[in-house]
Amino acid sequence: MSKKNKDNQKKCENINTCSTNLAVGGQALIEGIMMKNSDITAIAVRKLDGEIVTKVDKANSKSITLKLKKVPFLRGVINFFSSMVEGTKALMFSAKFFDVEETEKEKAKREAKNKPKEDISDETKDIVIYVSVVLGLLLSIGLFIILPNLISTFIVPTENVKLYNVVESVVKFTIFIGYIVLVAQMKDIKRVFEYHGAEHKTIFCYENNLELTVENVKKQQRFHPRCGTNFMIIVLIISVIVFSIIGRSTNIFINIGYRLLLLPVIAGISYEFIRFLGKTKNRFFKIFAKPGLWLQRITTREPDEEQIEVAIKALKLAMGME
Repeated sequence: MSKKNKDNQKKCENINTCSTNLAVGGQALIEGIMMKNSDITAIAVRKLDGEIVTKVDKANSKSITLKLKKVPFLRGVINFFSSMVEGTKALMFSAKFFDVEETEKEKAKREAKNKPKEDISDETKDIVIYVSVVLGLLLSIGLFIILPNLISTFIVPTENVKLYNVVESVVKFTIFIGYIVLVAQMKDIKRVFEYHGAEHKTIFCYENNLELTVENVKKQQRFHPRCGTNFMIIVLIISVIVFSIIGRSTNIFINIGYRLLLLPVIAGISYEFIRFLGKTKNRFFKIFAKPGLWLQRITTREPDEEQIEVAIKALKLAMGME
C-alpha cells in the first residue's frame, strides 16, 4: 500500500470512510466492476453462485508510463489508450466466469481424443487484447470521424465552410447518441449499465466521506461528471471547436488526414477539461458537463444491493482499505 493510501486509510479507520484527496475512477464489467486509483487497479466480479471474486494489480511506481500520466495534456492521450487496454483486460477477466460450458457431445468428442480442455495462453490473451483495442479504435474512427466527414462532404458545397462544420457536428452527435440508444436495448448491456450506476454511486459515497455501506451508496446520485460518457461528449465538442478553427480542405483525404493527426491533441485537451469540470463550481463551465450527465440517464441504471456490494468491494480494494 502506498504512503498516500495509508494516510487516507488512517482517516477512515474503523468506519471505512475515505478522503477525497485521491481521485478514483472505474468501469462496469460483465457482472462486475473495475475501480482504479493512481497506482492500484481492483476488479470485483460476482459469479453465478453468488461468490465475489477479486483481482488487484499495482502499477510499477518507477514505470515511464506512470510518470508520463502526470504530464498535463500528454497524460490525456496516455490515459485514453491505457484505459482501453486495461478495460479490455478487465472485461476478459470478468467474462471468463460466464463462459458457456461445452456441450456433452463436444465434451465426449474431446475426451475420446484424450485432449484436455484448453485454456488460452497469456501470449494469446495479450494478442486478443491489443487486437480488440485496435479494432475498437478503428471502429470509433470510422463512425465518428470518417463517416461524418463523408456525409458532410456529399451534402455541403465545398465553399460553404460554416455550414459544413454545422452539418458534420450534427452528424457526429446523431451517430454517437444513436449508437448509445441502440446498444442500450440489449439485455446484457442493461445489466452492465446497472453496474455502471453502482460504480458512480459508490464513488460519490467515497467522495462525500461517507461510510461505504449499501445504504449510504443507495442514497447517492448515479450521474458523475468524470464519467467516460462525459469524456466522449467533451471530445466531440472540442473536436467541433478545433476543426471549425482549422477550416476545411477541398480534398476529402486531407480533411480526414488532419482530423486523425489532431486526435491526440483533442484527447489531451478533453482530458484536462473534464478534470477541470470535476473540480470547478463555476456555473458557466458546468454547462459543458450537462450533455454528458443527461446521456448518463441511458448509460447508467439504478443498481440492486448485490451490485452495490460488488462496487464497494472493488473500491475498498482499489483504495487499499482491505
